[in-house]
Amino acid sequence: MDLLSLLKWRYAAKKMNPAQPVPADKVERIVEAVRLSASSSGLQPYHLLVVTNPELRARIQAVAWNQAQITEGSHLLVFAAWDNYTAERINDAFDLVNDERGFRNEGWEAYRQKVLAGYVPRDPEVNYAHAARQAYIGLGTALIAAAAEGVDATPMEGFEPEKVDEILGLKAKGLRSVILLPLGHRAAEGDWLVNLKKVRRARKDFVTEVA
Repeated sequence: MDLLSLLKWRYAAKKMNPAQPVPADKVERIVEAVRLSASSSGLQPYHLLVVTNPELRARIQAVAWNQAQITEGSHLLVFAAWDNYTAERINDAFDLVNDERGFRNEGWEAYRQKVLAGYVPRDPEVNYAHAARQAYIGLGTALIAAAAEGVDATPMEGFEPEKVDEILGLKAKGLRSVILLPLGHRAAEGDWLVNLKKVRRARKDFVTEVA
């Protein structure tokens, strides 16, 4: 299918088939798509956890409105944003670019100082909110990549972040959970949404062209 057909095909599956796990190679391509996703200044200020452990997923389900897809799917992606922008994290990102490209650029180094001066002094909550928005860019990439692989993916904000953080030990890593994304295959029966028409606002009500 072409891109628009894929987007019409995908929906937030309400029931997944536990007997049909997502193949590892498809999961890896979805994960790699997230890794390659855009982020502000290329900082990638979030971490992606791929949770397959049944016990951990059951514990997360219990603090996520008991949404069945978390355990019915075969993989649970957890997008966890940096809790703050620190000089160390920013410098590590800029140093990685220099190391991978094999040279230092004066303009790039000047931009490093601009980012350090702008981000590090800010309130941690402001920085976390910014990092969380970057995680959502990765989420969008994951949804499209999953559709391209014929995999169902259901984004979930309905959970208790602090409890998920505790279950996965995120606080000690300077991370805070932002959104959950179970991966699986839609069940043939039992999903009230599966056969309903996909509804979006008409283009004329959604798009304004400014010439």
